[in-house]
Amino acid sequence: MKNQWMTFIKGYVYVEVTGVYTERLLNACLQKGLALWSIRKLDSNRLGFYMPLNDIYLVKPLLKKHECKVRFTKRRGGPFLLSKMKKRTGFTLGVLSFLILIIVCSQMVWGIQVKGGSPKIANEVETAAVELGIKRGTFRQMLPPVEVIQQEIQQRVTDATWIGVRQKGTTYEFEIVEHQLPEEAELLSPRHLVAKKKAVIHKMFVEHGHAEVKVHDYVQPGDLLVSGVIGTNEKNQQTVPAKGQVLGEIWYTSNVSVPIEATFSTLTGKNHSRYNLTFMDYDWPIWGFGKPKYQSQQEFEDIKTLDLFGWRVPIALKERQIHETNVYERTYTVEEAKQIGMQQAELELAERVPQDAEIKSGKLLHESVDNGKVNLKIHYQVIEDITMEKPIIQGD
Repeated sequence: MKNQWMTFIKGYVYVEVTGVYTERLLNACLQKGLALWSIRKLDSNRLGFYMPLNDIYLVKPLLKKHECKVRFTKRRGGPFLLSKMKKRTGFTLGVLSFLILIIVCSQMVWGIQVKGGSPKIANEVETAAVELGIKRGTFRQMLPPVEVIQQEIQQRVTDATWIGVRQKGTTYEFEIVEHQLPEEAELLSPRHLVAKKKAVIHKMFVEHGHAEVKVHDYVQPGDLLVSGVIGTNEKNQQTVPAKGQVLGEIWYTSNVSVPIEATFSTLTGKNHSRYNLTFMDYDWPIWGFGKPKYQSQQEFEDIKTLDLFGWRVPIALKERQIHETNVYERTYTVEEAKQIGMQQAELELAERVPQDAEIKSGKLLHESVDNGKVNLKIHYQVIEDITMEKPIIQGD
């Protein structure tokens, strides 16, 4: 039907008609313009269909004319729902009271969020908001518009460049942008730059101080790279905080072993879910009590919490998914294991060197197969900053 909501409000019934001429009765109803739907032939002398409650009195003359009997087996819609509600007054009043309580609570302020700004500015914004009446339990209709709140708080908190106010449901959000003052220049004490690793100098850039090494020089840990003492003689010498970047070429050696036979597991697509209701660290099963008979399995857990007006309810729904897995073994060739080992060595090296380091090249030094494993020894050349600060002590 086109208007199902109006049909539900007015009410409708499921009718079972019994008689010899049920088809003639059905044709007569349709000719009279009655709305019938879900028409089914239940047996040779019985039909079933839905019809509006208001059309029942129009069907009675047709029943007598075609010698049919009628029985109402299902009653749906507003009139029948109201009748049940009248019989269950306590339940109806409880539902109405709950709905009214939800509507009333949704018109109150239940949260204040302050984003950005220092703790001092954030505290001033919260205090100003409370002075304007923005606090938990206040009806939103009693508060001024958001534009007025923003203007008032901006006037009271003068240390912020801009304060934005937004109402999001039952929560008021305040976003603070503070004055951005230029950073003070960092005061550095006199110092040298020395080497922290064995390396060959690859590239240099000295901003302050005097370079003591050249490109392609070999240095040991502790060797002086950039001196913080400048001047040609003792009379005009002065100490400065040496500053610069010295990139060195460093050698790393990685040893990796890759088994030729490896075991893997994959998901088959079959799974079983269990649901628990969690309250105060206790779990109560509510669905999925059976135990799947999987030879091998892997479990995943998902916890869904409930927030009511910004408050975390101490009840959660825990879903535990048990997935069936297939375990199989794979045998690599020596060349495949070698490629995997090279990739593994590069990943391990990336964790050892600084983030801005550059891996220049890698060379396989030794390769062997022993006890079902491919053993590799790889030599890498890495370009990285090798400088380390060393304070200049008076008297050195």
